[in-house]
Amino acid sequence: MRGILNSVYASIAIRLVTGLLCGLVIIGIRSTGLLQQLELNTYDWLLRSRPAQTLSAPRIAYITISEEDIRRQGRWPITDKTLVQALRLLLSYQPRAIGVDFYRDIEVPPGHKELIALLPKHPRIIMISQLGGGTVARIPPPAVLQGSQQVGFNDILVDPDGLIRRALLFQDDGDDVATAFALKLATLYLAQDGIAPEQDPVMPEWIRLGRTTLPPFASSDGGYVNADDAGYQILLDFGAASQALETFSLTDLLEGRIDKRALADRIVMIGVTAESVPDVFQIPVPYGTQGRDQFPGVFLHGIITEQLLAAAIDDRRPLRMMSESQEIAWTLVWGMLGGVLGGWTRSIWRFSLMTLAGLLLITLSAVLLFFSSWWVPEIPPAFTWFLAVAVGVASTLAREQKDRTVLMQLFSQHVSREVADKIWQERDQVLEGGLPQPLELTATVLFSDFKGFTSVSETMSPKDLMSWLNAYLDAMTQVIINHGGVIDDYAGDAIKADFGVPLKRETNEEVARDAINAVTCALAMEQAMLTLNEAHVRKGLPTVGMRIGIHTGPLVAGCLGSAQRMKYTTIGDTVNTAAHLENFGRGTIAEPQGRRPCRILISEVTAQLLDNRFQLEGIGEVALKGKAQALSAFRVVPPDVERRTLGS
Repeated sequence: MRGILNSVYASIAIRLVTGLLCGLVIIGIRSTGLLQQLELNTYDWLLRSRPAQTLSAPRIAYITISEEDIRRQGRWPITDKTLVQALRLLLSYQPRAIGVDFYRDIEVPPGHKELIALLPKHPRIIMISQLGGGTVARIPPPAVLQGSQQVGFNDILVDPDGLIRRALLFQDDGDDVATAFALKLATLYLAQDGIAPEQDPVMPEWIRLGRTTLPPFASSDGGYVNADDAGYQILLDFGAASQALETFSLTDLLEGRIDKRALADRIVMIGVTAESVPDVFQIPVPYGTQGRDQFPGVFLHGIITEQLLAAAIDDRRPLRMMSESQEIAWTLVWGMLGGVLGGWTRSIWRFSLMTLAGLLLITLSAVLLFFSSWWVPEIPPAFTWFLAVAVGVASTLAREQKDRTVLMQLFSQHVSREVADKIWQERDQVLEGGLPQPLELTATVLFSDFKGFTSVSETMSPKDLMSWLNAYLDAMTQVIINHGGVIDDYAGDAIKADFGVPLKRETNEEVARDAINAVTCALAMEQAMLTLNEAHVRKGLPTVGMRIGIHTGPLVAGCLGSAQRMKYTTIGDTVNTAAHLENFGRGTIAEPQGRRPCRILISEVTAQLLDNRFQLEGIGEVALKGKAQALSAFRVVPPDVERRTLGS
């Protein structure tokens, strides 16, 4: 039992190590960024699958400049005079903040003097600039607001696949720390509720709005790998994706067709939505009641602003990510689990079923965690699970093929196909370390030997003798196999066969069945011998008689030999007793008158297991060589001659 447990523990340890190695391989591949796009696509799917969130009240309204508005104005960009008119009208609605999402770094006459006079007087108005960098040009704000708190940058972070998933809140522009357009507007709105950006008490370098801390994005958060995390970035959760966007046209504003209640106490953002002005970005989720995923920049800044307001007012928790060490552990756990379970999977359909079940479980875990505001990697664990299960299954099948080869080499030529298949099905009982393990069994051993073989061998040439002998052995072997016996050994004309190996018998009924099979086999061997003798007489060939000894008892079954030459056999007193029964008397015990020369002796132990199925004759106590005490033996009386005809 201890050996079996040690073998199981060793097997589990190997599978765990295999799973760990598979996990490390996938982690190594992930570190190159090859899996990033798959992980980001999964993130997008999670965003779209998340239940819709409802805002407590609309907080942002949009004044859009469409193609129709541009035609009415007769030009783009609109003039400073038109912008001043729009801003004055908006100020009369008493919004909390006004954001202008188009540039005014140069004057657009007429009306420039009025604009530069208006802007500094109204701190609720936020204009934009562009920090730029690389191939992107720097665009300053209106000169009159340079260095003031009425400027926010509108730079957008675009992932390699062209989608927007992150927002930049702060950036060192070389001279000062610049603040994002969306954060400026959110700060103005929150100020009237007594909320201002603060330092997190635990992590002072993190920003806090209300009771919600906004952890900055790190380069390898979630599914990202070595992404640019310069500045202070946050992940966008698109939490209000199902909410309608309240929009009004510039013409509606200028012509007074907007109800004051629609803009009062809100953030109002002015931006261009005309198709002729290239200011469109793509997001990973359908947004708004129309389900669009391509948005003009003004709406995108509104999405960022809304997320900041929801964090401060609604305590909407931002997405949290595992640390790098936690992500590695998460991946390795799935690898080890896949390695262990894969090692117990022995068929392709089970492999497919287990792989699918694991992938579904990984997906379900990722979804549930995402719904709880946790973004955990799904692609690396999924690949690790698949690889670990595949390697586990492949190694198991390879090992089993090797084990099957060993078993078939040992048994296939000496047992029936049914017995060989049964041995393979119950291989866990038999194999240890790839070889049949020594087992203490209760089995029935049969020894047979020809009578008269010596005299025959003296009269025949070696070639003819070998052919003649093989004819007998061939017939006897087939009879033994047909009766469920295992051919143990050949020694010249002698055969040793075991009934009840290599699978351990658990009940007395099974032991009795082996004894019955052995005696039935002995009678069938006698019939086969007589049939061959009749054929040999017709051909003028010599004939033989046969002695058979059978005994049932405990023995040890296992492999003997070296790695180059291995033999499965049985040893023990039971084997010796059966051999001595076969050899007992050697011609001194005569067969009844009229019988063909074949003698079958069985021990009393075997006789007691036969359930009166056979006719037995007691021959009394016999003293066997090497046995201190005599034992009772019985001769098996075959059916009458009439019933033992050829082919019966």
